[in-house]
Amino acid sequence: MGARNLFSFNGMLSGYAKLGMIKPARKLFDQMPERDVVSWNTMVIAYAQSGFFKEALRFYKELRNLCIGYNEFSFAGVLTVCVKLRELQLTRQVHGQVFVSGFLSNLVISSSVVDGYVKCGMMGEARKLFDEMKVRDVLAWTTLVSGYAQWGDMESANDLFDRMPEKNPVSWTALISGYARNGMGNKALELFTIMMMCRVRPDQFTFSSCLCACASVASLTHGKQIHACLIRTNFRPNMIVISSLIDMYSKCGSLKVGKRIFNLTNNKQDPVLWNTMISALAQHGHGGEAVKMFDDMVKQGVKPDRTTFVVIVNACSHSGLVQEGLRYFECISSDHGIIPDQQHYACLIDLLGRAGCFDQLMNHLEKMPCKPDSRVWNALLGVSRIHGNIELGRKAAEQLIELEPQSSVAYVLLSSIYGALGKWESVEKVRHLMNKRQVRKEVALSCIEHENKVHAFTVSDSLHPLKGAIYSILDQLAGQMDEDGSLFEFESRS
Repeated sequence: MGARNLFSFNGMLSGYAKLGMIKPARKLFDQMPERDVVSWNTMVIAYAQSGFFKEALRFYKELRNLCIGYNEFSFAGVLTVCVKLRELQLTRQVHGQVFVSGFLSNLVISSSVVDGYVKCGMMGEARKLFDEMKVRDVLAWTTLVSGYAQWGDMESANDLFDRMPEKNPVSWTALISGYARNGMGNKALELFTIMMMCRVRPDQFTFSSCLCACASVASLTHGKQIHACLIRTNFRPNMIVISSLIDMYSKCGSLKVGKRIFNLTNNKQDPVLWNTMISALAQHGHGGEAVKMFDDMVKQGVKPDRTTFVVIVNACSHSGLVQEGLRYFECISSDHGIIPDQQHYACLIDLLGRAGCFDQLMNHLEKMPCKPDSRVWNALLGVSRIHGNIELGRKAAEQLIELEPQSSVAYVLLSSIYGALGKWESVEKVRHLMNKRQVRKEVALSCIEHENKVHAFTVSDSLHPLKGAIYSILDQLAGQMDEDGSLFEFESRS
């Protein structure tokens, strides 16, 4: 076949691939009398981008075994598979092949290998390759910043961000979302303020992350400011941002405003919007309204997803609607073709446990199609604590320690359970195990907003800059409470 005809075939193949038309692309590929490296690269990339990872890897292996050679674009598809599958062994193999082929100097290819390591959580290997890159663009820097933020190393993420020679909105958003995800909402909002002062235009993800940060620290003032910014700049929010707005108002105590935003939204075909509203109603104890909201969702032809059933069963759990919650759990697979996962079972355990239905709870626990994970044992531990079911709580805590040896929650609760039983030797063993594994109890934080600033406190806080004034007021309040208590006791005797 002439070069001109092969070029035409490859053009058609590329067109199908870009449109995601995999079957016509494969049919054309099979009918081609001759194929070159461009033909094979196109198919590998098409399969990878469409989620057909096994086929992408099969075509890539066949290409490597052919005698037609390969180029830097031959790695594009297989690196997409590495990133999507988060397969460390595959990423290392492809990294080795890229190195041997001499294509690590290609900025796009080396950045993709860095991303592959990041997605696998191997930040050491990602950083080593990044440091070896002779040329780095904003994408490479942002990939690493996002990786550190994703895996909770905010110190490294911030350090790298400060060293970036240039930043784009994605870079700023990567760090902001990292702070928001890792319980540092104040830092996220501070960085957003700096971003706006630098006149960097936020995108959908930026606004969504900032609204999540507002919700995490219950800062209604900041949330309203961001909402006002959306309106003032005529920004057209997508469904994620609208849902984040509803969530923010709900968690800041303004459920009515959240409802108003939901009602004013014209397009309600995205389940994310409904899930957020159902969850908001559940958080405020309006289980009946949440059930009605779910029924309205189905009537309007919106298909519930996995998250929908998590939030509706959770809503029933917190409102004591046991039968309704059981009905929704049963219809997950029978009516909607969704196989319940660990999160669904954790909600079911919480539903039955809060209601004290421990026989039903154990029955469902024993019939689980898979081994319970930490979410299920956490739920069981929580309801056992509520009802004082010491034996079941002990079992759940022991299982949780085995699954999450670095989490302090199970150790603390197991210690208190042994203490309630008078097993002081067991209490000492648990404490010794915590020390041996260097497990530290997480410090609880309380937040309060005052004069547009969010203040965070811990128990017996000695680091807050206004600690002198705060403890002085606390002493005054304590004295006033003692006086009021004495007066009440005197009047009761009279």
